[in-house]
Amino acid sequence: MVITGLAHMRIIETEIPAVKLVLPDRRGDARGFFSEVFRRDVLAAGGIDAEFVQDNHSFSATVGTVRGLHFQTDPHAQGKLLRVTRGAILDVAVDIRRGSPTYGRHVAVTLSARDWNQLWIPSGFAHGFCTVEPDTEVLYKVTSYYSPAHDFGLRWDDPAIGIAWPVDAENAVLSDKDRRHPLLADLPAHFTYPAEAA
Repeated sequence: MVITGLAHMRIIETEIPAVKLVLPDRRGDARGFFSEVFRRDVLAAGGIDAEFVQDNHSFSATVGTVRGLHFQTDPHAQGKLLRVTRGAILDVAVDIRRGSPTYGRHVAVTLSARDWNQLWIPSGFAHGFCTVEPDTEVLYKVTSYYSPAHDFGLRWDDPAIGIAWPVDAENAVLSDKDRRHPLLADLPAHFTYPAEAA
């Protein structure tokens, strides 16, 4: 369902309404292209009324690189607005809000420089992605500063969640930290529903 849109940007609900797909327009000519990739007024009208405090930029050289599933807890919980400027990823958000009707379910969207799409993931979700093209760059805005003391994770390949990753466990490129995250069944109730921050 399209929530809102101006000539330069559309916002679409996913199967979990709190997670939203953002589609900026990109206009090209012989010189290249121009795009408004962030419009606070349009985002707010579409239910993404967030104040972003930090921009992050990741580069992954290898196809099958998995980063996640990550989240920060209160008072440093993060909402994230992600886009890909080079390459492509399968981007995943898992609902970890205890009591939510979609608890343990996930949204998986391919984000790519070609499609020029973005994904909004509010706090209360574990987030991760897997590269599907080499030399992929991901840029994302967050609503709270990075806090190591509040940085937690969820097992990327938990069979109870059932994410159809484009890489198997044997070939996935992960950090040692990401290999050690707990399963959903062992995850404390870091977030409760319906409370939802930015």
